[in-house]
Amino acid sequence: MGCGSCGSGASGKPSGCKSNGGCSSGGCNKMNVFDWLGTIPLQGGSKPFPIVEVSFNSGSRKEYFKNNSSYIIVKGDWVAVEGVSGFDIGQISLTGELVKLQMKKYGIQDQNALKRIMRPATLEDLTAYDESKLKEREILVRSRAITKELKIDMKIGEVDVQADGKKATFYYTAEQRVDFRELIKVFATDFKLKVEMRQIGSRQESAKVGGIGSCGRELCCSTWLTDFKSVNTTAARYQSLSINQTKLSGQCGRLKCCLNYELDTYMDALRGFPSNADVLQIAQGKASLIKKDIFRNLMWYSFQGSSKQYPMSIERVNEILKLNKEGIIPEELQAVELELERNKENLKIDVGFVNDVGQMSLKSLEKKKPSKNKNKKPQNKNQQAAPAVKTDAIKPEGNKQKSQQQPNTKQQTQQPKQVQGNKNTTTPNANNPNKANNKPKNRPHQNKRKPTGAEEIKPAPPIAE
Repeated sequence: MGCGSCGSGASGKPSGCKSNGGCSSGGCNKMNVFDWLGTIPLQGGSKPFPIVEVSFNSGSRKEYFKNNSSYIIVKGDWVAVEGVSGFDIGQISLTGELVKLQMKKYGIQDQNALKRIMRPATLEDLTAYDESKLKEREILVRSRAITKELKIDMKIGEVDVQADGKKATFYYTAEQRVDFRELIKVFATDFKLKVEMRQIGSRQESAKVGGIGSCGRELCCSTWLTDFKSVNTTAARYQSLSINQTKLSGQCGRLKCCLNYELDTYMDALRGFPSNADVLQIAQGKASLIKKDIFRNLMWYSFQGSSKQYPMSIERVNEILKLNKEGIIPEELQAVELELERNKENLKIDVGFVNDVGQMSLKSLEKKKPSKNKNKKPQNKNQQAAPAVKTDAIKPEGNKQKSQQQPNTKQQTQQPKQVQGNKNTTTPNANNPNKANNKPKNRPHQNKRKPTGAEEIKPAPPIAE
């Protein structure tokens, strides 16, 4: 979990603690402990505690080593420690007196069995460490394919390769016991490494992988939670939660650990409620308990065959139970009337977030379709500026489009008549200027009158035979 100094600065750029890879606050790795005794000096010339905590693979694995050398080791330093037939590279995550408390927490008592720190990590050690970490992804993909080929019911979640490249630890989850003797042989021949298999639970797997919970924060198991207690559905019932498996389960597929956080508070609040109050005898019938509201100290009842619920106080429920023991059946429940204050005049709503920038309309992003009447607007202007013409040539405004289309039909019907009257007469050419002027140009600066479609075509005069 990132520390506060990893946030943004005044200019919006990430500030950081500027420790160049080693978090000075100890909050950038998994399961880190804040060293609140780090700034307190030692008294009486006492020596610091010789055991330190070293984290591997970004905090997913932590071990304790003895510092018998004369090197001064500070939190965040990279060191070379003893490994299996070789060495490994890790980062110091905790020093001082808090290491005693951590060892007591995990039950580590024999300090002589701990391995020692060899030396501070050199440049050659760090290059070998980077090369071994680059192989982990390829080994993880290949190992999953091998388990699928061998039809072994197990899931490999993480692979941790030692810095010198001589050993690899495979963390896997399985519901049943797995015989992986043949699998280890295949891994050893393919990867040329010493193989170690470690079985972990589903919650330990989610702690190694990490993620964001439904609350919007990092997973508790990957930040601070170390001991996993059993969680039952009864914890959800005491808190009046709906038994929905998808909502109550976490990323590990099990019930959420946070169901136990407030369970003790709910248990203390339920002690004030009567225990044997599931059914009440009333003259109307039997009233069954639906739910308990610990925030209002109310108990909700309903009759069989009715969906209406009646809130009752704890005192009234105890009174009815006492009457039922004496053989007396009360006539009514005497439910509590809940008044909802709805004063809209003095109602103040806290919006929480106000958009000071303003809202952007999505219509501005839409592409505007080209209007079909684009060429008609200048024509209308010319028609208004034109002088009055004969009434037989003007047509209603609603039929403007028809008036522009009809001249062509009239022209086609009148042309054969001209041919019948005189064969020597010529038909109108395609390059007729009147026809070209049928599409006016948008030139508002010219005051020249342009003929309209109705004035353009006139009936031909009779031809004398």
